Amino acid sequence: MLFDIRTIVGGLLACYGVILIVVSLAYNTDFQRAKTGGINVNLWAGIGMTVVGLIFFAWVRLRPVPQLAAADDDIE
Repeated sequence: MLFDIRTIVGGLLACYGVILIVVSLAYNTDFQRAKTGGINVNLWAGIGMTVVGLIFFAWVRLRPVPQLAAADDDIE
C-alpha cells in the first residue's frame, strides 16, 4: 500500500494544502487581498487541496489494490 500512486498523490496534495493554509494565515496583507479582489486565494486553494488529498487517502483505504495470486512453481 505504501507504493500505491494514490497514496503519494494524496500525501503531496495534503502537504501542499496545509502549507498554503499556514501561508494564508501568516501572510495575508491588504496588498495580497487587493491583487485577488478581496479573496484569500491561498486559504481556499489550501482547503481544496487538503480535502482532495484526504479523498485520495479515503480512496486508498476503501478500494485497496487487489493482491496478485502466487505464481505456480511448476513453470520453468
